Order: sequence, then C-alpha cells, then structure tokens
Amino acid sequence: MKAFFQATGLAVAVSLSAMAMADTASGTGTNPERVFAFNGAMPTGVTVTETGRIFINFPRWGDEVPYTVAEIKQGHLVPYPDLKTNVENAKDPAAGFISVQSVVADGQGRVWVLDTAAPAFSEPKAGGAKLIAIDLNTNKIVKTVVFPREVILPTTYVNDVRFDFRVGKEGTAYVTDSSVKGPGGIIVLDLASGTATRRLSGAKSTSVDPEFRPVIEGKPALITRDAQGKSGLLTVASDGIALSSDGKTLYFCPLSSRHLYSVPTALLRDPNVSEAELEQAVVDLGEKGASDGLEADANGAVYAGDYEHNSIRKRLADGTWQTVVEDSRVLWPDTLSIGPDGYLYFTANQLHRSPGFNDGQDKRVKPYSLMRVKIDAKPAQTH
Repeated sequence: MKAFFQATGLAVAVSLSAMAMADTASGTGTNPERVFAFNGAMPTGVTVTETGRIFINFPRWGDEVPYTVAEIKQGHLVPYPDLKTNVENAKDPAAGFISVQSVVADGQGRVWVLDTAAPAFSEPKAGGAKLIAIDLNTNKIVKTVVFPREVILPTTYVNDVRFDFRVGKEGTAYVTDSSVKGPGGIIVLDLASGTATRRLSGAKSTSVDPEFRPVIEGKPALITRDAQGKSGLLTVASDGIALSSDGKTLYFCPLSSRHLYSVPTALLRDPNVSEAELEQAVVDLGEKGASDGLEADANGAVYAGDYEHNSIRKRLADGTWQTVVEDSRVLWPDTLSIGPDGYLYFTANQLHRSPGFNDGQDKRVKPYSLMRVKIDAKPAQTH
C-alpha cells in the first residue's frame, strides 16, 4: 500500500478566499463557495471551531506532507500546534503526530487530533494510535489518550471521531475503524480512564457491502493493482460517523456501501449488551449514496457526502432526503463540519483520481478545495 496515493507536489501555503469560485460549473441546489485552495498535499479532514477557526489535516498517504495538521490563518497554512509536534517521535509514539486522519473541534474550547499511527495504511505503530486534545486558548496539548492494545488490531485504521461530554466523567468518544483489509467496527473510548471497547466488530453494518461497485465520473472507480498486477477493488469498512444532538443516536456508514446505519449510544456503551443484541439494535436507514464523511446538526438532520454524484445530501429528522449541493467541482467530498456561521464546510480532494487507482498515473488536478454551503443550522451539541 506504500505507493497507494503516491503523488508529486510539495505542500505549500495558498491564499484564503471567502468568495465563490471564479470558474463556472454545472450543478443543482445551492452553489458551494471555495474557502481555501490547496496546491500541495491532499487534505482529508476539516473542522471549524465555535469561534470560527479552521483546522485541516493531511494524512501521510504518499504526498509530501511536512505537517499533518494545520490551521488556516490569514490566507496561509500554519503547522498546528507547531512544526515539532507534527514530526513522529521514534522514541515515544504517543508524543508526535504520525499520520492524522481527522481533526474535530469539541465545542468546549479544544480541538482533538485523531492519529492513525498508520502511514500509507500500514499496520498501526504500537502505542501510536491516539487522540490528542489541544487547548484553543493556549494552543498547547492538554490531554493524550492512547488507544488500548486490545482495540487496535493489526488491520485497524482509526478514521473519524465524535464526542459526547454528557456521559462519562470527562466524556466519551466514538471512533470508526475503517480497515481496508480487516474487520470494521466502532471503538467506544472513555476519555477519563482511557479504557475502550470494540463494538460491532465485523458486523454487517460496519463491513464492506460485497455488492458495492462504485462509479465515479462515469466509470468504475477505486480499482487498485497488487504487486503481481492483479486488479481489485479497494474496500473500506466503517468510515463516516455522526452523533445526534441529544447524544442518543450514533450514525455511521462503511465507505464501501451506500447505506446509512444508526444505533442507540446507550447500548454501545453498555458492557452487558452482547454483540448479538447490539447488532439486532442497529437500524438500516436505507440508501443515501456512497459517502465518506457524515455530520449532524442541532435540528436532527444528518448530512452525507455522495462521492459518486459530486454531491452532499441531507436526511431530515422525519427521514426524508434532500440534495444540499450537486456540483461538478465537488470531486470526492471527504469530511464535513458545521461552523458557527451556519455553513457546512467540506473538503473536496479528488481521492478517486489518485495514482493508486489509475495505474500509477496521478490524475488529480490541483488545487484541492475546502468549500462551504449555507445550511442555516448549528452544529449538534456535544455537552
């Protein structure tokens, strides 16, 4: 997998623009605005804090990544919290950032960094998969929680996380394992004690849909070749995750599927609930399109990217779906984040054009984009 997302460009800072993109595009729904253009490494995650600060992350998948977490400040990318922290510490895997997949603001003055410790989808480095909280006032690390060994399998790839500070002494984190060659699952992590459990590990709802065959830009997509030249489909387990504003329902989906699932969080946290009972409690909410990231708002809606159709869809509280945006520029909508300004922010990173899916040819066309669309909704509550 080392050459999986091999690319050429160096990461460079580019200018910030709050205006709509100058180029025209066909589409339906509300026109998205480009907020930032990336001419270097490919981003995945974005989060917007309660005060409007914007953070981005760049996993180490093959691009030149001088820093894996950055803040957008005055039109430039600035390593966050500093450049030193963005360098792996070979002597202490829990110290430096190894390869960050997600950044999530918690609505309580902190941003959390989810470190896979698995560059290029390698086996996670022992003691390196972790959650790190950074205080937004001091820009200093205030908490590090290393995932216990028993929940990090050799195939684990921790992908995205949602927080609930209404349960547990210091709160609870729900994390997806989006393994590409092992069981998917949901990791439930107690932030005070650091104890964690794997739930729905290998369950249908967290696993690849065996019938799923993605089509993007009019052709079969996510086709890879192994060392012997044999072609196959990249399959990714549970990936997107969102927590309802009341904290009672967790929404999630495999990347290699078009279905959205939900489960009561009280059952996820209850050690007395067996895996069989938990699987029976999972609800298949039907097809939503093929999604990478998910997000929830304070009104009970769930937002889902649809990377096959360059769009983002919205599931209302009554279960009906709307198309928020469909636009030819929304090439692989990855992570979603609702800002305090009533906008839904999302990265569009052309992942399907990466060389690993195109016989070594990098068909991505820079810049990649951070975009936003007005939704007039607030983020789901976490506390």
